[in-house]
Amino acid sequence: MSLIGDILIVLWGFLLLGLMGVGGFFMFRKFLKKWPKVDGNSAMDWEEFYIEETKHMWGDREKELLADLVSPVPELFRDVARQKIAGKIGEVALRKKRKTITQDILIEGYILATPKRDHKFLRKKLNQRNIDIAPYEYLFELE
Repeated sequence: MSLIGDILIVLWGFLLLGLMGVGGFFMFRKFLKKWPKVDGNSAMDWEEFYIEETKHMWGDREKELLADLVSPVPELFRDVARQKIAGKIGEVALRKKRKTITQDILIEGYILATPKRDHKFLRKKLNQRNIDIAPYEYLFELE
């Protein structure tokens, strides 16, 4: 074979190994989320529990607000992000013993569920919707 063919085969091999490594990383993260914790339930089990327990508490306005706030997330990851965030919102609502999911509970749970690097996008979205973020500043400083 020619030198160029050999180089292409080696590059193709590195590309495949890199893509499998990236895929494996994301599969391993999913595996770790499903791994049972000390209480016997995994992080995903708790997310599903909170979503199921608070399903009846969501109003149409809150569902629409959540969909709008999650819209900056790439479409490929949007459903996973929505589930994680909805689980945290449900946890906050149950911890505070609320009967319905309100805008305040939704925003608090959203801030707590998202990583710090995504808070600038959240601030931008809340400003676009004319929602005052001053009451939530202490939540942005956590973590």
